[in-house]
Amino acid sequence: MAQQETVTTSLASAVAEDIAARLAPVDADLARRYPGDPGTRQPVHTVYVPADAFAADTVRSWGDQALAALDEHAPDAATLAAVLGLPGELAGPVHERVRAKLEREPVEDLRIDFEDGYGPRPDAEEDAHAARAARLVHAAYADGTAAPYMGIRMKCLEEAVRDRGIRTLDVFLSGLMEAGGLPDGLVLTLPKVTYPEQIEAMVRLAEAFETARGLTPGRLGFEIQIETSQSILAADGTATVARMIHAAGGRATGLHYGTFDYSACVGVSAAYQSSDHPAADHAKAVMQVAAAGTGVRVCDGSTNVLPVGPTPQVHDAWRLHYGLTRRALARAYHQGWDMHPAQLPTRYAAVYAFYREGLEAAAARLVAYVARAGGDVLDEPATARALSGYLLRGLDCGAVDDDEVTRLTGLGRADLEALGGVPPRADRPANTP
Repeated sequence: MAQQETVTTSLASAVAEDIAARLAPVDADLARRYPGDPGTRQPVHTVYVPADAFAADTVRSWGDQALAALDEHAPDAATLAAVLGLPGELAGPVHERVRAKLEREPVEDLRIDFEDGYGPRPDAEEDAHAARAARLVHAAYADGTAAPYMGIRMKCLEEAVRDRGIRTLDVFLSGLMEAGGLPDGLVLTLPKVTYPEQIEAMVRLAEAFETARGLTPGRLGFEIQIETSQSILAADGTATVARMIHAAGGRATGLHYGTFDYSACVGVSAAYQSSDHPAADHAKAVMQVAAAGTGVRVCDGSTNVLPVGPTPQVHDAWRLHYGLTRRALARAYHQGWDMHPAQLPTRYAAVYAFYREGLEAAAARLVAYVARAGGDVLDEPATARALSGYLLRGLDCGAVDDDEVTRLTGLGRADLEALGGVPPRADRPANTP
């Protein structure tokens, strides 16, 4: 029979009450600034299309071009596996799922670009393109041909292009409202941010539009594009990007790393500008830590080596893109940019291989955690959240199926969301990618 322990204390209850009162402001600040991940789907990539090139069939056209590239340069699983170094057991499932994805949902997030990919235009021309973009986006959501997430990248808020950027945003959003309202998948991107005051100005724009159109306060969120050294480190030595996130007042949805603008800003020679350069790693590490717990997601940049030309040249570009994507995933950058339709096969091949190769191990660790069975790895609640998040991301992008996960874990999606600390669906922001 176990011995009854005597429990004694020395502190009066007033001590705990005093500490609770002292820390109440901290508790409130933590809850406000660090609400955690919103629990919504994060796209695996963002596709950029110049506004003048965007058309009603852009999403389907990208899928068809990607399928054509796959059929020409890797028509079967063995060829794709040889090019990318896929293990034999993954080759068939990855190739099959990539094809199915390109047929079903080739683009997960599309940004109609009014900035670098579009350039300066006469005002009347940009007005017309912004109005057309709104009309086509509305039609795509109405007829079911839209990507899950769509929106625009406006010009930045620097003095030279500020008025033009504000007007384009207004024309686009007003066009959507006139057509029937803002779609749930709407995403806006603010490029070349250097000071938190520019984020405050973007918040002011969002508030003004919501007021003018009678929208719910907070309806408009936006991504912050990190393309300058000043957006990482301020003149006083503080991390500017952290101040930007909090200056957004809960409206920031993502931080997108701009590979080439940032590289040029810190003096990296053109031949060495890449998302795996040490300067890029430093910037993204700062972004990652600044965003952790805030609900703001970090997106990697792009490669400008396009898979075009003869097959050996395409294979070289594919290997580079595949390797950079896998590297980013291992570093918890779950999203990146794609600039050409022929990059889609390797985007999805990398993502699918990443989630499929770890499926059984992640499932086994989660089962052991739920059963408290132990095993050779002792996991904590934080790791269980990470394991659940890994499986949910794999489900969202199509790398794995619900029945596979349930068979391996005995858990359904709702169970995974509960283990992962995902908010109830009614509490999730609809317009957050």
